[in-house]
Amino acid sequence: MSLAEVKVPDIGDFSEVAVIEVLVKPGDTVKAEQSLITVESDKASMEIPSSLAGVVKEIKVKLGDKVKEGSVVLVLETAGAAAAPAAPAPVSSPATAAATAAVSQPAAVTAVAPATTGTIEVKVPDIGDFTDVAVIEVMVKPGDSIAVDQSLITVESDKASMEIPSSAAGVLKEIKVKIGDKVNVGDLLAVLEGVAGATAVAAPAASVPAASDGSGSALVISAPPGPAPERTPPTAALPPHEPAAPAGRLPHASPSVRKFARMLGVPLDEVKGSGLKGRITEEDVQNFTRAVMSGDSQTRAINARSDGAATGGKGGGLDLLPWPKVDFAKFGPVERKDLSRIKKISGANLHRNWVMIPHVNSYEDADITELEALRVQLNKENEKAGIKFTMLAFVIKAAVAALKKFPDFNASLDGEQLVLKNYWNIGFAADTPNGLVVPVLKNADQKGLVEISAEMAELSKKARDGKLSAGDMQGGTFSISSLGGIGTTYFTPLINAPEVAILGLSKSAMKPVWDGKAFQPRLTLPLSLSYDHRVIDGAAGARFNAYLAQVLGDFRRVML
Repeated sequence: MSLAEVKVPDIGDFSEVAVIEVLVKPGDTVKAEQSLITVESDKASMEIPSSLAGVVKEIKVKLGDKVKEGSVVLVLETAGAAAAPAAPAPVSSPATAAATAAVSQPAAVTAVAPATTGTIEVKVPDIGDFTDVAVIEVMVKPGDSIAVDQSLITVESDKASMEIPSSAAGVLKEIKVKIGDKVNVGDLLAVLEGVAGATAVAAPAASVPAASDGSGSALVISAPPGPAPERTPPTAALPPHEPAAPAGRLPHASPSVRKFARMLGVPLDEVKGSGLKGRITEEDVQNFTRAVMSGDSQTRAINARSDGAATGGKGGGLDLLPWPKVDFAKFGPVERKDLSRIKKISGANLHRNWVMIPHVNSYEDADITELEALRVQLNKENEKAGIKFTMLAFVIKAAVAALKKFPDFNASLDGEQLVLKNYWNIGFAADTPNGLVVPVLKNADQKGLVEISAEMAELSKKARDGKLSAGDMQGGTFSISSLGGIGTTYFTPLINAPEVAILGLSKSAMKPVWDGKAFQPRLTLPLSLSYDHRVIDGAAGARFNAYLAQVLGDFRRVML
């Protein structure tokens, strides 16, 4: 094993560029061409790849440092001898050869075309041997006055983002591309009306650094010909990050972070950056995802869906048809009533949960014949003490036993991790005159049926009286919604995020059950289980429901 320095390769005619992201850490194993750092000029951000494979021993740069060609990025422990200075890499295509030559040598201007007036077509300049790079930002609009070298659009490969400037000056008459389009060298970008800048005939020097595309090739971004040595500063540069960036502007993040955000479906323009100059980091994207999943924040799309459904928005943020706007009074008498505060709050949360959680349902019938007989007997014995046992109290105790056997149901999803909770707080839906609330019975595993029944009665009374505190409704790990006292056979309860499952109870009924010899009348309780399919698969859902039915069928199992 030997140590080798990895240095910044030729990045064009820029003297220093800022390090805005360090993608590896000491101890990491890196491959040749793996990205090590992200750097940023005033026109592009790009990832610098490793020229060798090995184990990172020491990082030589940090965020905010300025680097240039030849700067040491890190020290690797490699399998072979330290690499000798490498010969120039072979050219993979004529386009690359021309672009590389432009980077390494000053341009030889052999002729200058005279200025012209009228309609001018601005095309995509030579951007190396890449095809079909995506337009991720359009920085101008028809009617704008455009200066020579002013940035018009931003394009992105899988390794670098760069701004494409105008080769001429004038008034923008028409923009020929839109966000999401794929462009190549020579594609028509815009049509200007005005004076074209003088253009050099020979190949110009590159004005944007080179970066690897991850395939071993060099991505060289060539500037369009300019009329004079002095360069006009662009009027549209990368914007400073804002938590809600203007539409059509590029969030301040590297290509790798934008790719990561796209994988998670995170709207980057809503993420607050914590990096240098407000740059969005991968950790910022993860924290944003955790906040949304925990219910601490909502994206504008979710708010739009809620607003659209309630107020007649434009498709609820799902590209659907607009919510129908109807004058109901023209068909007959109507009256209007404001939604209660509870329904406004719970409605938005339920909508979020239904849209964001992939619900799967499992149904089971529990034989509660003996359990119901026990409940009736206990109520008779404790009538003078004023204690009343409901079937829900027994189900809570049985649910705790099932949650201990299947701990994934007593968990929450936090980014790419599952948080398994070693406490069992059971929420139960309480119907009140103002709407549905879910008080939480804390530490249900530590309480007997008498204590559970008494605490449920107390919480239910506080709910009906509107006196539940925030603490009474927080900390739940699993919820139960019981409609048994009203009716229905089965239903689909909505998961109460950030929990991953909820149990629905319907009205028990006598059914004929075959015992192997004859049909016997048995009292059955329909169980409706909803669970988050990102965490729990169908087999686990079926096993949970089946085990819960077994416990309710033979309540002695709660002691196992």
